[in-house]
Formats: sequence, structure tokens, C-alpha cells
Amino acid sequence: MKKTPFILSILFVVFLIVVGSLMFSAPDVTNVVSGNGRIEATEIGISAKVAGRVEDIYVNEGDRVEAGDVVAKLDTATINSQLEQAKAQAEQAKSAVEAANMAIAQRESEKAALEAALIKAKAELKAAEAHAARTSELAKTGAVSKQLAEDNLTTVESAKAAVNAAKARLTAADATIEATRSQYYSALAAVNAANATIAQIESEMNDMVLKAPRSGRIQYRVVQPGEVVGAGGRVLSLVDLTNVYMTFFLPASQVGKLTMGGEARIVLDAAPNMAIPATISYVADVAQFTPRSVETQSEREKLMFRVKAQVPVPLLKQHIDKVKTGLPGVVWVKLSDDAQWPSDLPELVHE
Repeated sequence: MKKTPFILSILFVVFLIVVGSLMFSAPDVTNVVSGNGRIEATEIGISAKVAGRVEDIYVNEGDRVEAGDVVAKLDTATINSQLEQAKAQAEQAKSAVEAANMAIAQRESEKAALEAALIKAKAELKAAEAHAARTSELAKTGAVSKQLAEDNLTTVESAKAAVNAAKARLTAADATIEATRSQYYSALAAVNAANATIAQIESEMNDMVLKAPRSGRIQYRVVQPGEVVGAGGRVLSLVDLTNVYMTFFLPASQVGKLTMGGEARIVLDAAPNMAIPATISYVADVAQFTPRSVETQSEREKLMFRVKAQVPVPLLKQHIDKVKTGLPGVVWVKLSDDAQWPSDLPELVHE
């Protein structure tokens, strides 16, 4: 009977230990998984829009460039001659426009003179008709001779012919002006066509000066100066250092628990003492066979999903000179929001 309190005391202590272990248990790290991968970045090809010979390349592999920097140039000797020819044609067309414009002014001046001549002819006809009418009346009374009256009628007919001739010359002048105006518009169209050709050639010349489409690092010089590239041929390869991520693979059982935008940690083999913060930016919607280069801690599964862990842009900009692609490492991700990172995970790099 004396042993009963002692046993109860032992049971009470055991109970406290169990309760304490439940209350102060270690963080849940079972919902944290990892996968191997390599640091990658968006690669952009700097290509020639038009075919030509590479005259010079102003950057080397590994150089950093800013958006808009001139990085290469194609030979423009041939296109320069085409530009000069187009400019000569434009000048010739402009001269034709000026000549046609002057011709129109001259024809309009001639038309004005013909209009004045027509008015004069009409006035002479009117005077001749009036004079002929008076002499005809006088001839009836014998005041003038019939011959004079007939001569005045002949003068009227001559005046009518002069009016008709003046009208014909005026009509011909109008036709000449219209023809000259057609020449003017044709020359003006030639000027516009020549200017369009010049603009096209200048645009092609601008395209022969290759510029970096965005900031980044030159990865490869695909060709060298002196080589000929076709339209769309790649000259340089640029890596965008503000879009860096690590691709890794997880099985379906784990991918289904991931949260887009969820936290991730990247530990590079080259820097095992620091963890790089990242977020889940992409999960493939179709499973695929596991690439041979990928190894997981668990046994290899036949089908895996590709996942991307994106490194934040502010952190990349802060350490832009140290950003390198191709480095292998391990990505750690949470499968639940309340999961805790393993205690042996390296210290997090802050922005």
C-alpha cells in the first residue's frame, strides 16, 4: 500500500513528459522537399533583320550591356550606294515637279491671253454685226451702195470665224494645262516614291546596326566579323540577368501541394553556406519523364512535373555582377504554409 503514491508520482511525471513533448515538439519539416537543378536565365538572340556581312562586333562574351547599346554592325557599303541612287532619283523627280509647275503657270498665262483675245474677237464681231445692220438699212434707201453692205456682212462672217478660232485655241489651252498638270502629279508621285524608297533604305540601314533589346550579359558571339549572316541570323546571345530561376522536378504527389508564389530556398553547390530566397513561379501542367540529369532524394519516379523557382529581381539587381547561369544546386520548397524550414538550412541571403 505504501508503493501506491510512488507509482502515482511516476505516472504523473510520465504524463507531464508526454504533454510537454506534445506542446514543445520539434517543428514539422516533413512537408519540406527538395530537388536538384541548375540556375537558368532568359536567353535572347540578337539577330540581323536583313542579310549582310558582319562588319564589326563591339562586345565580347561576358560583357554586360544596357538596353539600346550598339553591340554589332553589318557592312552597309552596298546599301549606301542604293541610298545615294534613291536620293538622286528623288532630286530628279523634284526637278520634274518644279518644271511641271512652271509649265502649268506658263500655260495658264497663255490661256489668259487667249481669253483676252476671245473677248476682243467677240467685241469685234458685235461691232461688225452692228455696222453691217446699219449699212443694210441704208442700202435699202440707196444711201449707201449694196456692195458696201455686202462687204460689211463679209466682215461679220470673218469676225465670227475669228471668235470660233479663239474659242478653239482656248479649248486647246485647257487641254494643254490638264496634260501639264498630269505631268506635275506624275512627277510628284515619283518624288513620293523616291522618298519612300529612301525611308525604306534608311530603315534597313538602321536595322544593320544591332542594339541590345534589354539589359543583360553577352553569353555567346555566334559569328565573327567578316562572316555573312542571312535575314534573321543570330549574331549574339544575350542573357537577361533580371529573370533568373532554377528549374527542378517533383513527383505528382508533391507538386499537387505546391502553392504558386510559395516560398522556396535555393542552395548552390558553389555557395553551400547561404540560401537564396525564391518563389514558385511555374508548375508544368503536363507530367514528363524525369531527365537523366535530375536526381531526387527518393527513388526515381517515372513521371515528374517541371517546376520553376524564381529569384526576386531586387536581389538580382543588388548582386548583378555575381549572377551566373549554369550553377548547380538544390531547391527547397514547402508543401504546406505551416511547414518549417529544416534547422540545418543555411542562412538566408537578404536584399
